[in-house]
Amino acid sequence: MTAPTRRERLRTATLAEIKDGARRLLVTGGIEAVSLRAIARDMGMTAPAIYRYFPSLEALVAGLAGDLYDELRQEVEAARDAAGPDPAGQLLEMCRAMRRWAVGHPAEFTLIFGNPVPGVIEFADQCDNPDHPGARLGAVFLTPFVELTRGSRLPTPPAELLQERLGGHLAPLATKHGPLPIDAAYAFLSAWTRLYGLVAMEVFGHLGWAVDDPAAFFETELINLLALLRPVDPGRTLPEGGARH
Repeated sequence: MTAPTRRERLRTATLAEIKDGARRLLVTGGIEAVSLRAIARDMGMTAPAIYRYFPSLEALVAGLAGDLYDELRQEVEAARDAAGPDPAGQLLEMCRAMRRWAVGHPAEFTLIFGNPVPGVIEFADQCDNPDHPGARLGAVFLTPFVELTRGSRLPTPPAELLQERLGGHLAPLATKHGPLPIDAAYAFLSAWTRLYGLVAMEVFGHLGWAVDDPAAFFETELINLLALLRPVDPGRTLPEGGARH
């Protein structure tokens, strides 16, 4: 493999610096604060010079969103690798890692999981590609999920009912992750939306009316979710883990 030239190294470093600047503005002022002019000013560049790296603000936001998905995926993968071979333990630690990242990075979580904004809308339109950063994140969760539920009778509605109601509507999931049995596809989608809902409600401040420790509620829901996916056999317990703040 040919080593990158000095010009290529400088371009890569400048791209990273631009996205770092966009992220700082996002964290300090929200998506409304992110502008090519503000980034150029902070970098000592002219705004037109940035167009040599990103053709539009929307393209920059899309690039930042991709980086954030990859950062979250890497956190989740690290948690999975540290959890050992048991898929239940892996999923528990992966879900906890996702929550930790989201709570620690609320602005970044809002960009990729909140109401779509210009740049992220166009980025999301490309998500049918299995190599899309969002699809790669989903695949990391799907692998231990499939292992955990293999050979299990999942607590879902009857397969015939699922096929009737959803059989023609799960093509996007199959495009990204390959065909799954209808009950497994439904259970994965149900589990993902439940995980997302728990995390989003905490990040967006919608749990304070009911609980004073969202982490404790998250842990309780997490253990219950894993128990539904793989009913606990007599004498066996799911992996323990205190509330992770």
